[in-house]
Amino acid sequence: MKKDQIILLEDRGLILISGEDVKNFLQNIITNDIEKVNLSTSIFSALFTPQGKYLFEFFLIQSKNGYLLDCDNKFTDEIINYLLKYKLRSKIEIKNISSEYLIGLITTEKFADIQKSENKTGDTIEFRGSPLFLDPRNKNLGARIVSSLEKLHLTIKKLNLKIANPDTYFAKAYSLGIPIKGIENLKNQLFGLEANFEEQNAIDFKKGCYIGQENTARMKLKEKLRRRLLPIYSSEKLNVGEEIFFNKAKVGKILIDQPYPFGLIKVVDPNIKEFENAELLANSKKCKILKSV
Repeated sequence: MKKDQIILLEDRGLILISGEDVKNFLQNIITNDIEKVNLSTSIFSALFTPQGKYLFEFFLIQSKNGYLLDCDNKFTDEIINYLLKYKLRSKIEIKNISSEYLIGLITTEKFADIQKSENKTGDTIEFRGSPLFLDPRNKNLGARIVSSLEKLHLTIKKLNLKIANPDTYFAKAYSLGIPIKGIENLKNQLFGLEANFEEQNAIDFKKGCYIGQENTARMKLKEKLRRRLLPIYSSEKLNVGEEIFFNKAKVGKILIDQPYPFGLIKVVDPNIKEFENAELLANSKKCKILKSV
């Protein structure tokens, strides 16, 4: 994506979580530390099963009314129902505001220009009344603006931006080992650490308990991480569930298929160093690891 471009992420959902108990409520269930979130800092976080397996991923942004949760729109209703399950007597309100807002994506360089022109610091700033924040997973993925559709189009006009194809964003994330498309296939299929959430700054190991914390902390402490989610390249079509082999030894399985395939790959027994640059086979189709962690 070029500096004068913006990508409109129309496949995102947005949830507003507010109320006097909202901070404690979120702190008890999300993997990251809600105390980090303020008008200058936004976070990437997740929800795990009690066993520490992947359920949902999202960004959390400070709002004047509470917190905004930016997620894949396939999961919006599921996340709301999940949160409501744990609401109990907490004084919070949860509202789906996806229809009122849109997520725009600009380059890191453009974000720096806006920062300078607005004389603001921090990885999250307010621009024309909307939160604008650098992607906490990897700053090479640019900055996200959460805005009403009308206000966003006025911002596009003011900054003289051109709307770009979102495929450039998906491809960039894929090259960095961060899945965007197909993450619905990950649900309950791998542990949070296997999904590289530590590397993506989604887990805080110093905060208190959260759902799935015990297994996650044990895996981290005892260095029991044996598999990782990695991008896989092939000139042929890869399918979910296909097993990946190196020298007739099974080393992984495809969890996300085209156009940006990912596989859950062994990193020990055998050690990934033995095959990270080698030709692998998935159902007799040649493939290779695009990027190892």
